[in-house]
Amino acid sequence: MLVLDENLSEIEVWRLREWSIAVRQVGPDVASRSVTDDNLLPVLHRLKRPTFFTRDRDFWKAGLRHAGYCLVFLDMLEHEGEVAATIRRFLRHPAFNTHAKRMGKVVRVHYDGLHYWQMGVRSLQLASWPD
Repeated sequence: MLVLDENLSEIEVWRLREWSIAVRQVGPDVASRSVTDDNLLPVLHRLKRPTFFTRDRDFWKAGLRHAGYCLVFLDMLEHEGEVAATIRRFLRHPAFNTHAKRMGKVVRVHYDGLHYWQMGVRSLQLASWPD
């Protein structure tokens, strides 16, 4: 299940759905609008293998790793269509293209590549964007 934070615009949600990427958004589809960050993690625990996308830097912490979900911090400016395109690109990345590959990771996505914390690994990992 792909879950988008409420801080992502409706245009980005619409673009993903236009590309047949099934997403749910905090507020209309999952939890309630304006749920606090601390209260969102228990919601993710109740969902089946969620990957949560946000522009909130508070989710970029190694201590938030959990085997039951993936957190993706989109460290980028929100230009129309770029966030959706980056989410699609992330989901196609060979290191993250299945639920099994994403679970237990906290990922920072940016233009230069991807950094991530993984369960059972102490050091920060790096993945490049494929050519």
